[in-house]
This record gives sequence, C-alpha cells and structure tokens, in this order.
Amino acid sequence: MRRTWLIFSQAVTVAVAVLFVVATLKPEWLRRAPGSVIPTLTITETPILLSQDHPPGSLAPAAKRASPAVVNIATSKAPVGNPHFNDPWFRFFFGDPADDQPQTGLGSGVIVAPEGYLLTNNHVIEGADDIEVSLVDGRKASAQVVGTDPETDLAVLKIDLPDLPAISFGDAATLQVGDVVLAIGNPFGVGQTVTAGIVSALGRNQLGINTFENFIQTDAAINPGNSGGALVDVAGNLMGINTAIYSRSGGSMGIGFAIPATTARQVMESLIRDGRVTRGWIGVEPQDLTPELAQTFNLPIREGVLITGVLQGGPAQEAGIRPGDVVVQVQDQPVTSTVQLLNAVAALRPESTATITVQRANERLGLQVQVAQRPAQQRTRGAR
Repeated sequence: MRRTWLIFSQAVTVAVAVLFVVATLKPEWLRRAPGSVIPTLTITETPILLSQDHPPGSLAPAAKRASPAVVNIATSKAPVGNPHFNDPWFRFFFGDPADDQPQTGLGSGVIVAPEGYLLTNNHVIEGADDIEVSLVDGRKASAQVVGTDPETDLAVLKIDLPDLPAISFGDAATLQVGDVVLAIGNPFGVGQTVTAGIVSALGRNQLGINTFENFIQTDAAINPGNSGGALVDVAGNLMGINTAIYSRSGGSMGIGFAIPATTARQVMESLIRDGRVTRGWIGVEPQDLTPELAQTFNLPIREGVLITGVLQGGPAQEAGIRPGDVVVQVQDQPVTSTVQLLNAVAALRPESTATITVQRANERLGLQVQVAQRPAQQRTRGAR
C-alpha cells in the first residue's frame, strides 16, 4: 500500500512539473478551441428620454410653437407701361413692349392676433396691387393693408380666415447678447425655413435702413424672402420682425437685423387704432456733439446733441431754441446722440408741452416746447 501511494505521489509531482514547463514555454498548447470560449459583449443603449419627443437641447418645441403663425406673402404689381405704347406709330418704330408681365415679390409675415392681423415689413408689400398670404396648413387668402409705417418699415395686414394660429409676444427688452434665437421665414421662396443663431448685438442704429432704428442683430441665417418673418426665443415667443441683412453677395453673411417686438407692437396698435402712427416733432437739425465741436464752441460739456439748424416758425424756434444750443435732456430723459433725441422727441404726444434742456455756452436752460405732429415721410430705400 505504501508503495502504491509513493508511485501516485511521484506521478502527480511529475505531471505538475510538466504542466508548469508547458505553461511557461508553450502556453498556446493549453488554449481552448475558439468555439469553446463564450465572448463578453458590452452594449450601450440610449436612455429613454423623459419627454419621449425631443432630445435635450432641441429647439424643435420653439419652432413647432411659432411656425404655424409665420406665413408666406406673395405680392404682385401691375407693370408701369409707357403711354406711347398705345400709339401704333410708336409701336411700329420701337416694337411691342418687352415686358408687360406683372412684377411679383415674396416675403414673410407673422399672424399676431386670431382676428386675422399680420405684421410684416413695409417694403414687402409696398406698392403691391395684390397680396396673397399662404399658411403652413395650406390655406391661402387675400390680404388687405390696414396701415403702413415707412419710418420703421412695418406694415399691418388683415386676412379673413377662421381658427388662425397667433404667435405670442415676448419682451425684447429682456434679450441679452448670446441668447439663442430662431429666424422663421420663406427665404428665396423655397418654403418655410427655420434657422438658429444667437443675439449678436442690441440697439443697432445709424445703419441707414429706417428713420427709427433700434435693431436686434443676429447671426441666424436671414436671406431675401425672410423679410417680415419672425425672430423668436427658445420658448417660441416673438422677439422681433426680421427686416434686413448685411451682405455683399445677396445671401446671408451672418449679420441680420430685426425690429424689436416691443416696437412692432406699438406701431401695430397705433395703425389698427388710428390708421397711422403719430409722433412728436419740434423742427430741428441735430448733430452728435464731438470733442472737437465742444472745443470749437467752448462748451463745458462733452455729451449732448448739437442743434445746427432750426426750422423757421417751427416749435423749437418759438420755444427759443437756437442753432449752437446743445440738447442734453428731453423731459427727464438724458440724450447723448441724435438717435436718442429723435426717439425721445418722437415719443412725445403731439400738442403736448415738453421741457427740453439745452446748454447754451456756460448757461443751462429748460425751455418749454409745444410739440407738433411729425410730418409723414415717404420711404426712400428698401431694407431687404
């Protein structure tokens, strides 16, 4: 029995020694056949979204909320014919007119009330004989012009259709540079399009586009045909009416301008209520006060608006304002630029009395001005 156990022990020792040598020198001999190994597979699955509709950060809810209220506007205008075309001798020598087709144009608009009121740009519908509005649900209707305001490049239209979607107004005063915005419109007539960007700047003026300028600048792509469309925030609220682009090629270069919704709403309500926008006017020719001008006139101030001309018989002259005066306040509102002066005076109610504070040499005067109504002005350039 002892001999048998001794032989078994020696055999086990030799086997273990052989296994050690093989594992050290030839480990591949000990590997199993490929089919005998069960591989480990790790699968990563996308977690179920709480909303079940949109991934986090998606702007689709804002677009979905605002898009139904944004419409396409198609306009047509009868061609201006030469009266001599009816003369057979004229037609004999010069031939038939080459182009007797009506002129057409495309733009966008925003439904702002379920009663059928729309906001758009004045240059979109200016001079049009026929205006057709197309909704995203396929309905179409002819639009009537309620009123226009060329000085802000805004117009109000009205259509007669039931169950109209209306956009919600936002407070453009709460916008900050860097806020995300969407531009919705009909660029190049391809159909409703949504583009995204940020607010690039606020209070842009002196661009030579409108008389009254206080634009929101955005890099959301705005192209020809977007005029009159909506600029909305991430909640789908109306923040502005897309109006113009800066471009050397005619296409978007990342610099677009929109009229703030607060301005658009004020103009719209005036046009619907009165058929026109009434603004204050005092009859002066203003110029920004520069350090050079302040030194030339030996003024003790460096900010204000220099009056270079006064209309004979106008409200300013009758109040005692003279060329060379520097306006520093309108009522209690400080003014440091011609844009601020223009807006402050325009906000005054016609036939009211306003206190305008001027610096005359070393003397500061508070003059009482009887405000008149600003004369209507015709638009001289289109902001497309």
